Amino acid sequence: MRPAPTVSAAGRSHQTDGTFAVHRTLPEEVPVAIVFNGSTQAVMMATPSDIADFAHGFALTEGAVVDPGQIEGFEVVSHAQGIEARFWLTEDRAAALAARRRSMAGPVGCGLCGIDSLEQAMRPLPRVDGKGLRLTRAEVARATDALRPHQTLHEMTHATHAAGFLLPGRGIALVREDVGRHNALDKLIGALLRAGIDPATGAAVMTSRLSVELVQKCAMAGVPALIAVSAPTGQAVRSAHEAGITLAAFARSGGFDLYAHPHRITDGVYDVA
Repeated sequence: MRPAPTVSAAGRSHQTDGTFAVHRTLPEEVPVAIVFNGSTQAVMMATPSDIADFAHGFALTEGAVVDPGQIEGFEVVSHAQGIEARFWLTEDRAAALAARRRSMAGPVGCGLCGIDSLEQAMRPLPRVDGKGLRLTRAEVARATDALRPHQTLHEMTHATHAAGFLLPGRGIALVREDVGRHNALDKLIGALLRAGIDPATGAAVMTSRLSVELVQKCAMAGVPALIAVSAPTGQAVRSAHEAGITLAAFARSGGFDLYAHPHRITDGVYDVA
């Protein structure tokens, strides 16, 4: 049986007006093994929901596959110790993956855990096209506010991140949540992949700071714009410039900062009919 995404826990709350018993709804996290042709490629701690989306997004953003056609089979298997997401890849892709296999076991807070060289950490990024994407300033400014009503898991636990897909003129079209911001983005990208939605048609919206691995994942998936409620790192800005990704940060309270490729942000409105 698949673990539930939340658990109820008893505790005692110590406040200025006294101490009292509480029951909280907390997000769950379990080990999720990503397995290709019988070989475990990574073990990540994740919220046990939307596992198929997470696995497909992770496979794409980490370069295990570059095209959905390279996936011949997939299944999710639950164990007492955790969850396995099992892929069967085409023979040529499995051979290529075996040649560059790396381990990434690590906690949710680290998006680069397990890599074994500086070159892997700062991998060259593909250039994102996304020439057709245009967002208005108003859409970017209210993107994280528009995401908030879709954060059902966060509403219950106040302890998860969300990644949303913002479509011009249509708002937030898809949302995924997880205890890890990297996992939430992988889930979103996997959901786009499985639904046949082109990542180049919208922007990723994050409830977190903008670290370099989020930019890397968007570049690998072909997402041309990344919007977040908090600050970017310096390396995230440099990587966004390199990859051709529009980077907007501090998107809250009706404003935002633009750090890379502002040409996709327009002043006016447009007809999406």
